[in-house]
Amino acid sequence: MAFIDYYKILGVNKNATQEEIKKAYRKLARKMHPDLNPDDKEAQHKFQELNEANEVLSDPEKRTKYDKYGEHWKNGEEYEKYEKARQQQQSSQRTYSSGGFSGTDFGEGEDFSDFFQSMFGGGSFGASSRGRSSGKFKGQDLHAELQLSLHEAAETHQRTLDVNNKKVRITIPAGVYDGQQIKLKGYGTEGHNGGPNGDLYITFIIPEDAHFKRSGDDLKTAVNIDMYTALLGGDVEVKTLTGSVKLKVKPETANASTVRLKGKGFPVYKKEGHFGDLYVTFNVQLPKNLSEKQKELLQEMQKS
Repeated sequence: MAFIDYYKILGVNKNATQEEIKKAYRKLARKMHPDLNPDDKEAQHKFQELNEANEVLSDPEKRTKYDKYGEHWKNGEEYEKYEKARQQQQSSQRTYSSGGFSGTDFGEGEDFSDFFQSMFGGGSFGASSRGRSSGKFKGQDLHAELQLSLHEAAETHQRTLDVNNKKVRITIPAGVYDGQQIKLKGYGTEGHNGGPNGDLYITFIIPEDAHFKRSGDDLKTAVNIDMYTALLGGDVEVKTLTGSVKLKVKPETANASTVRLKGKGFPVYKKEGHFGDLYVTFNVQLPKNLSEKQKELLQEMQKS
């Protein structure tokens, strides 16, 4: 298999931080996502390469192996064993050549190139005419992002994803949060030599909402009220995730005052029937373009 430069695929240098790798992956993944390029096979191929590169470079342990072993990072330890054995074999050949010994225990006609190919080149791991056992390797894990609106994240619903040209139907529980990652076991690339498939990791991206700010399971929102309602009290309509409710404003409510609506917040993840609270902040709007009569009344109030 040809060597793939994961750093080049993501457009970052080898000294890139984890945050830089994350940003580069998100930017390119959105551009190459199959949903945006449904008939572009090249874009789909590049999207798979992006996932593969991110899967390795976003994992510190895998990245260390990749930096050390390159294309053989998955079998780094075996690669080192091979190098040591190769050096020992060469040394043995030099030592015993005068006595007519080969200094190797491989079958006739087999050399270290054959052994290396069988180990890393796509054949069964360590297989030979002497019956060495086949190595089973897990397939590559895949990473994908799924964008949800705040309202979508608040409802349990199903989505169908296109993963490696396969349709995968998942149920998204209400209450998922921005940046949360879930694992779908066995939905990565196919395993090697009968090994298990890799896994699929899905990260949820939830952009900021125009009306609500989420804080854990609680929500925050702001409502404008006029000065007269703030002074005398009254009713105001407040939006919630499930519709609008009428809220009483107490007389002499100060600007930036906050009230809590219990149970009107965000659903608690995987706890059906449990919700956070909704915090409503009142923004008192002062009147503009006052008439002379209104100014006189306010001046009288000020004097009294």
